[in-house]
Amino acid sequence: MFGRQRARPPVEMIRRHSLATRLTHWTNVLAVLVLLLSGLQIFNAHPALYWGEASRFSDPWIAMVAAERGGEFVGLTRIGDAVFETTGVLGFSGEVRGFPAWATLPSYRSLADGRRWHFFFAWVFVINLAIYLAAGFLSGHFRRDLLPERDQVGARHVLREIANHARLRFPKGAEARRYNLIQKLTYLVVAFVLLPLMLLTGLSMSPAFGAVGYGLIELFGGRQSARTLHFISAALIALFVVVHVAMVFAAGAWNNIRAMVTGRFAIRREEEGRA
Repeated sequence: MFGRQRARPPVEMIRRHSLATRLTHWTNVLAVLVLLLSGLQIFNAHPALYWGEASRFSDPWIAMVAAERGGEFVGLTRIGDAVFETTGVLGFSGEVRGFPAWATLPSYRSLADGRRWHFFFAWVFVINLAIYLAAGFLSGHFRRDLLPERDQVGARHVLREIANHARLRFPKGAEARRYNLIQKLTYLVVAFVLLPLMLLTGLSMSPAFGAVGYGLIELFGGRQSARTLHFISAALIALFVVVHVAMVFAAGAWNNIRAMVTGRFAIRREEEGRA
């Protein structure tokens, strides 16, 4: 009477993520979040960045300051010669501080507590990263899943993937069984460039490490340059997290989150071969 209801295409569940990948992923989520928030608390102790070995207080590369105008404080952010008013967020947010209370851990002003949070979770991050890298190499995960395949590196394919991402069109069917080129390159840069860079520049700021690793400090151009590169790498990781979460929701939040919790990813067979 109501007509025949069209059956939904069958769904195939594939194994997407190993247990090691899932455990280290969620541990890294917690560790990086705490490191970012506590890092901003530490940064607030001196909200300015420099290049070189020493801090030239009169010539910072980036600085977040408060200035009095008309009897009221305003927040100012300086990047090179450019100055932007950032009242309420950077420089002044009810009190004189680089980043506001909601963006730091702890929320109250305490360099000592910020350093405790930061250093504890730095060890969590280092151990977790070592486990992830070891498991990835031993299992063949990096070679099998992250190295671009021959058919993914042609100019036409690259341009098509960029256009598809710009239009929020994601791989379907057979193509969804593997990471696309943009995903692979992004994950490789994060895992093998940004995360190690954040770790090494963090070590370079430690006076204790400087006694044995001064060559690394020189490689980065000085302790203040290492601090600046540490901040930049952390900012790029934060940007990656924001874009990554946005893409997860755009591509299907439930399917992607379930895959990172259970390891199983759903593909509709109807779509096989259409990508």
